[in-house]
Amino acid sequence: MTAVRIIVSGDPKPKGSLKHIGRGRLVEQVAGSGTWRQRVAWAARQQHSGPPIAEPVAVTFVVCITPPKSAPKRRITWPATRSSGDIDKHARNLLDALVDGRVIADDSRVVEIRGRKRHCLPGESSGAVILVRRMSDPNLTGDLS
Repeated sequence: MTAVRIIVSGDPKPKGSLKHIGRGRLVEQVAGSGTWRQRVAWAARQQHSGPPIAEPVAVTFVVCITPPKSAPKRRITWPATRSSGDIDKHARNLLDALVDGRVIADDSRVVEIRGRKRHCLPGESSGAVILVRRMSDPNLTGDLS
């Protein structure tokens, strides 16, 4: 196996902090965060049939976020607002989903990570592309295409 490439459609959500709501119950503070994680885990299980990778890996990802209606139509803008979520929290949610989806044995196996969030281009759907490569793979500098 050279790499696992996972494509998932949907509305990317960062992993929020957990909030205690009483009687030992914790809930995500970001609405939709858990649903997005489940969607990514499901896509991972569909697109990776082997056992979980239990060796060091590099993870590269791109999340594509629907631009707000107020975004300029004639130039590219970046999702650099609070509503788009922090890139590190997007990474946390994706890594947890890779564990849930049995692509990697544990997110502590990730020794290199590269991520990007961007607005979707016209006609493009929101979602994510995730690439997981073993560190023994000689082509770790490749892109997601």
